[in-house]
Amino acid sequence: MKKYSVLTILLILLAHLSFGQVTTRDRIVELDGFLGRGSFFENHLTGFSLYDLDEQQTVYEKNSHLYFIPASTTKLFTFYAAIMSLGDSTTVLRYVPNGKEITFWGTGDPSWKYHALPQPRLKQFFAAYDKINFSENNWNDQAFGFGWQWDDYYFSYSAEKSPFPIYGNLAKVINVNNRPQISPSLFRNSLNTSERTVRNVQREFHTNEFFYNPRTYNGMNTYVPFLTSQQTFVQLASAELEKIVIPSNRKLPKDHQVLKGIRTESLYREMLLESDNFIAEHLLLMVSDALYQELNTEKTIDYIKKTYLFDLPDEPLWVDGSGLSRHNLMTPRSMVTLVEKIYRVMPDDKLFDYLPKGGVSGTLKNNYHAPKPYVFGKTGTITGNHCLVGFIRTKSNKLYAFSFMNNNYPYKASQVRREMEKVLVYVRDNF
Repeated sequence: MKKYSVLTILLILLAHLSFGQVTTRDRIVELDGFLGRGSFFENHLTGFSLYDLDEQQTVYEKNSHLYFIPASTTKLFTFYAAIMSLGDSTTVLRYVPNGKEITFWGTGDPSWKYHALPQPRLKQFFAAYDKINFSENNWNDQAFGFGWQWDDYYFSYSAEKSPFPIYGNLAKVINVNNRPQISPSLFRNSLNTSERTVRNVQREFHTNEFFYNPRTYNGMNTYVPFLTSQQTFVQLASAELEKIVIPSNRKLPKDHQVLKGIRTESLYREMLLESDNFIAEHLLLMVSDALYQELNTEKTIDYIKKTYLFDLPDEPLWVDGSGLSRHNLMTPRSMVTLVEKIYRVMPDDKLFDYLPKGGVSGTLKNNYHAPKPYVFGKTGTITGNHCLVGFIRTKSNKLYAFSFMNNNYPYKASQVRREMEKVLVYVRDNF
């Protein structure tokens, strides 16, 4: 066997180490070529952070300390708040029985008659009572989030918040013989024709009056948010339960009972895969209910920031559950810290089942195609802003957390996504 001197062995080891360091440095330089001066991402505000979950260190960052509008990646904050505060199943309502009479309070649970979710057995539950009272005394919030655009009020992605949602706070419109038919039946007599140039059914801003133009009607099935109120809820609930529900202002007593509902995982999956704003907002209200038996988004966000998120690199400016508000501001490095927190408390298989997979599911189904999915993350898009936050698995089977945030660009989001894909493919193939 050939023998080597100690000096020769040391030289060989140093050569290998030196080669490894140069290779790593070269990768970083090449990655910077995709993101730095002269690249597509030089022409608008871009932030990127890549974090090695095994080594627990940042591999690359660009503008990771700057604040960006996160859009729907805000839902990751809501998700973390929920998994740290809620159990395996929802609390549908809180109630006080008194013989054949019952008074109940909402918890923000969005499931009742919402088309995207399993159903709680509320009709069976209320069957035992002759007199049903509904109180909103625990509601201390607003129908719209802080900073939502007012003229989104008739789009389904901007349904109102309420203490006890029903039908997702949406009226359903279907095409019957080229005429719109609206449900629930409470709104059927509120649908009128109009000369306004609208393509489908819309709602008046201040009332539950709906309208369409027969000449421009496109015939597509749709959902339109209705104006929520205690009175509207008791009317809709009465029709569903086939019993009169009476408005009440009774305060929620400490001595009350709770009715459990559907599994929370169904909410998480729908919120993250489909980027469902309605579920996101109500999950945050459910966290508020669990903490305070009060429905207050602002108070809940403040609590979550001070308890579970106090150690983020940069304090998030977080104002709603869904990311509809442009007042939300987060830094890429704080987003990476957040997803690492989620990663540490949740099994991989469950987490990656909830998140959209590139080329496979949810909001990533049409992007980041590959024979084997390598991107798992939450997207966020509003006009001029597109972000992606999550995880990337490389060909060497390493897992990285990343945050890729783009704000204030003057072109289509599809163009930004194409350039982002080039960056993430490089990371996949070289790290």
